[in-house]
Amino acid sequence: MSDSSPLPPVRLLSEAELAREALATPLLSRAARLARWAGPDTRVGSGGELVDEQLSAAAEALGLTGAGVDGDDAAASASEAWRVAVDTGLVEIVDEEAGTVAVGEDLALLVSGGPQDVLGIWRTALEAALADASVPDLDGLVDAMDSGGEIDFSELDWDPDAEADFLDGVLGNLYLLTVSEDGPDGPVPLPALAASMIVPDDMGEPTNDVLEQVSDAMMRLDDQFRVLEPVGLVEYQPVDEALMTDAEEAAAAEGPGAPAVDDTDVTRYGMVRLTPLGLYGMRARLQEAGVLAPAVGDLVDKGADALLDGTAGFPPAAAQAETEQWLARRESPAAARELLAAARGSDAGAPLRRLRCQQALSLVGAVAEPALREVLDDPELGGLARVWLTEHGATDVPAPSQAMVFWLTIDTVAAQLAAEGNSAELRALVEGLAAQHGSFFAAAWRVDHPATPDVLEAMGRIHPDKRVAKEARKAAFKARSQKGPGAF
Repeated sequence: MSDSSPLPPVRLLSEAELAREALATPLLSRAARLARWAGPDTRVGSGGELVDEQLSAAAEALGLTGAGVDGDDAAASASEAWRVAVDTGLVEIVDEEAGTVAVGEDLALLVSGGPQDVLGIWRTALEAALADASVPDLDGLVDAMDSGGEIDFSELDWDPDAEADFLDGVLGNLYLLTVSEDGPDGPVPLPALAASMIVPDDMGEPTNDVLEQVSDAMMRLDDQFRVLEPVGLVEYQPVDEALMTDAEEAAAAEGPGAPAVDDTDVTRYGMVRLTPLGLYGMRARLQEAGVLAPAVGDLVDKGADALLDGTAGFPPAAAQAETEQWLARRESPAAARELLAAARGSDAGAPLRRLRCQQALSLVGAVAEPALREVLDDPELGGLARVWLTEHGATDVPAPSQAMVFWLTIDTVAAQLAAEGNSAELRALVEGLAAQHGSFFAAAWRVDHPATPDVLEAMGRIHPDKRVAKEARKAAFKARSQKGPGAF
């Protein structure tokens, strides 16, 4: 799971808040309780697992026993919590041959350690849970063991690496949906998540074979998310078990007076969302896999150049949140001057830097006015400064020259192209420019801006009027001929 392009930035809780959530997760809290419960008489098998005769005592220590509780389920939960206690270092195997254990050093970190210590232990528990989630039904594993006690994977319809990769892909898609500004506000339906891994993007109506694959994937994910919920990675509403029952059998079992089942209710097919702790855990895993997964707040200690470049690809709300945190750590007048200095440049990223700078200065407020007046004569910042001062009600703002107006127009369109591509807003801007200035293209190709040819070419693609689009393309050709090769 590696990609050179960054994901949208995620908004995370503070480490202290995340650590509190980690301590409250059922799996880690149970593992800690078992670590405290373990004593000199506790015995484990060769793999570090609790011996069978102690599982009931462990389940009782966790409060999992009692009337109406399935003994096998309680034992399985206790066994799982014990494995996590061993994997995370909350319990240490003292003597493998004798099967004796002792409290691990990491148990104290859950009480006296800092948030990073707690989160480090939780991430180890998460990896253990993810490994468990990728294992098929244990009955199938037993059937596939050869005479030597080794698993013959050829007997299983299961590829461990492929299963782990599939789950990683699903969780990666869930993360992307969660951090995207146009993603769902609530839980994601399980069918949609399964389809994101199975159905090709260019497929119109899915075939029956593809639909069957999606259904099978849903059932696998249903089992896996049930395993991952106790570690706090996800909140999960499981698939309604009635959907797995033959419709006629279900009707007979419910009787003639039972209410009709709504098969169109998507929530019955499973709903899942990453928790705040899950977002933290997934971001950490993505970063380890080489994926650029930024978080809001990453740039607060960096310079204005890093802020403007770093937020260039951010969605608007995330860019504003990052900028607000950056500004909160600085004196406003000095921050305004630093932003303006960083906005200069003739490289391909400069127009978008200036747009982000203008947006940042709007957050600074009136105290930025002196810094903006200082750059009124700057060929790259003078137009931006005039726009800002006028919008904020400043007086005695000198009128821009025609050359500055055209330069700022090219710069603005270049920034919008870089930020949004051929968006509806950009199309409206292009149409408005052509309508307001009948001779716009006749003058625009002469503008001494590195992006002039590309901007005019883009306007030719975007404008819906064929005559105007042709004028734009001609102007782009003239501008490129004037500048020669090397213009961005």
